[in-house]
Amino acid sequence: MDVATWIVQGILAAAMLFAGGTKLARHRKDLISMGMPWAEDFSDTAVKLIGAAEVVGAVGLILPWALGVAPVLTPVAGAALALLLLGAVVVHVRRKEFAAVVPPLVLAAAGAFVAVVRFVDLAS
Repeated sequence: MDVATWIVQGILAAAMLFAGGTKLARHRKDLISMGMPWAEDFSDTAVKLIGAAEVVGAVGLILPWALGVAPVLTPVAGAALALLLLGAVVVHVRRKEFAAVVPPLVLAAAGAFVAVVRFVDLAS
């Protein structure tokens, strides 16, 4: 199970690092033209904060567990990313962007998986 969890952690971290990095590096209007119309509903600051949360979550998925330094932060990062991604699902549903619901829903499930497995690992 450890190998499967590491694979899920790696994929989720890569996705969050890419998504968050894009939000941090690009202006909100660029994101809208790149196919992220939801950014119209948020301020520049809010989009940057979402991006920062995604990048910090990506780092939290990997480093604490890999280094053995405050490993509790890894399942916390998984749970926090799951909640953030469920927020993305809500935004897409409200905007009636139903095709855009699936990716954050799958990633939220991955975050929840990491949180549960790593909390169980800590308890044992």
